Amino acid sequence: MKTTVLIAALMAGLSVQAAQAEGARHGASFEAMDTDGNGEVTLAEIEAAQAARFAAADTNGDGGISAEEMLAARELRANERATHRAERRIARLDTNGDGLLQPEEMQDRRSPVERMFDRVDANEDGVISAEEFEAMQDRRGGGHRNGSRDRG
Repeated sequence: MKTTVLIAALMAGLSVQAAQAEGARHGASFEAMDTDGNGEVTLAEIEAAQAARFAAADTNGDGGISAEEMLAARELRANERATHRAERRIARLDTNGDGLLQPEEMQDRRSPVERMFDRVDANEDGVISAEEFEAMQDRRGGGHRNGSRDRG
């Protein structure tokens, strides 16, 4: 029993380190785990966070997590992450500050293809010449000539 608790605590501790290292994108943030706010996370705090996460997933309160509950908890976390990403994107693109994205705020963004095209079109004439295309391949180390690779 002690081994199981120790392994679970160690895994939770590794999850905390990974979450902190990745900007708390997955699992609980360091700040959320540090319930007393002293800048340190104790084993008791990790165990409490783990118990709270389990209790939240056990929606019917039967003391176990079914496949349905596990999937629902996973979906909830995915929705929370997606909501956070959408809010960040709106904050970044919302030039008029109304909290919404209008078509013109989204249209001002160039697509990745447009950005790549602009990088290759060195003389900015709106077309890519054979020389510009070859220069792009040389920069990328592709060594492509006339549709084939130099196999020197």
